[in-house]
Amino acid sequence: MTDELGALTTIFTEFYYWITVVLMFLIHVGFCMYEVGASRYKHHQHTLMKNTILIPLVTVTWFLFGWWIYWAFPTGPGLAPSIMNGSDALITDDSAFSAKYYVATSQLMAVNLGDHISGVFWAAFLLFSWTAASIVSGAVIERITTFAFGILAIAIGSVFWTIDAAWGWHFDGWMLKLLGYHDAYASGVIHAIAGGFALGILAVLGPRIGKFTSSGEPRNIGPRNPWLVVIGLFLIYTGFWGFYAACNIPIFNLGPEYGMEGVTYFTATNIYVTPTTLSGITFNFLMSLSGGLLAGYVISKGDPFWTYSSGLAGIICASAGNDLYHPIQSMIIGMIGVVIAYKMHYWVERKFKIDDAVGAVAVHGYAGFVGLVICGFVLNGYPSSGYSVGAMWDGATYASINPLGMFIGAIIMFFVLGMIPGYIIAKILHGMGKLRIPREAEIAGLDYEIMEAAKDDEKSVASATR
Repeated sequence: MTDELGALTTIFTEFYYWITVVLMFLIHVGFCMYEVGASRYKHHQHTLMKNTILIPLVTVTWFLFGWWIYWAFPTGPGLAPSIMNGSDALITDDSAFSAKYYVATSQLMAVNLGDHISGVFWAAFLLFSWTAASIVSGAVIERITTFAFGILAIAIGSVFWTIDAAWGWHFDGWMLKLLGYHDAYASGVIHAIAGGFALGILAVLGPRIGKFTSSGEPRNIGPRNPWLVVIGLFLIYTGFWGFYAACNIPIFNLGPEYGMEGVTYFTATNIYVTPTTLSGITFNFLMSLSGGLLAGYVISKGDPFWTYSSGLAGIICASAGNDLYHPIQSMIIGMIGVVIAYKMHYWVERKFKIDDAVGAVAVHGYAGFVGLVICGFVLNGYPSSGYSVGAMWDGATYASINPLGMFIGAIIMFFVLGMIPGYIIAKILHGMGKLRIPREAEIAGLDYEIMEAAKDDEKSVASATR
């Protein structure tokens, strides 16, 4: 950085993404509190440990191969040639500078004075990965083994959501080009896929003991600590501000990108380089949250658990197009998503005996799926990406947003990359006898098992020291 204005822009962008990571960390804190509040006392420690252990598992695997998947597979199965060329690079080094300060600019080191973006942008995507794994975590509480959850967390956090991000979030993604897929704040890219993945696992995992009567009627196992549920969800709402901001590029010159040579026009954009503003998405975030809360209160007849959860479902449903919606559209779309998700939850529960302990499949999966479909109709004809304007791939421009493309995209997110892989991996773990805890352990409580294991370790140490 050789001029003050360029340095200020670079450092502002670096700090911008760093702040989004700090805010998104609150999402994980919120999920921990929310799940503990929803689980029974005898499972609290295990519930917390499960959500804690996903942090190192997903972080390390995301570092080793998850981030690579995002950049390696945007064209998917070779459906749409890349618009990138060999001159594109994330990191550039000044050789004279690096000769003098070789430690601080070595690409083998984390500290690189020539790179102010890669680490914080990597971390923002990592927190998305944690969110995907945490969504699954809530659905399967009180009966899954820690080993199985660790495998599943790595699969959704560092593999499958990363593939869908490469296909449907990357500016070079084939779903943007061919389908006109548009999902600015991840109705599908994180939420629908994680909800579908959780549903696939639940189909194999089975319900908690006592969830259904002998005649097959579901029993309500309500939250044991409503205060923790409420505070947890409010922390998730708070962290979602960072989530939305991390899906934006804070400052971008649209002039040459939009084919306007010699024109300089800086603005914020979404992840597709389509112009938007923090001001506009603030309107839409709060209106979709409010629409979700109101619809949840009405449809559940004032049930606190569903009211608070529905605020989140409202945001998720409207997120696909919240970069472009009118605030009233965001509110109405949030309401529609909540009603459908609520109805679907109880229909699936009764019909297929699926025990989704915290409504994660409904709030994230069904609401995300519906949000993608609605976006296709409301934003029909809008550019799917800023690259729709000037970029060409194999002689063709990007498809515009359209209902059919968004519906196909929703199927890919929820079923192809979500439910089917979740089901297959859970089936393999079940076949190995590693998926579900023993019946006696579930009845006694997973925390009892943890305490007994600790006592056994203490006895072993004591006998060894005699």
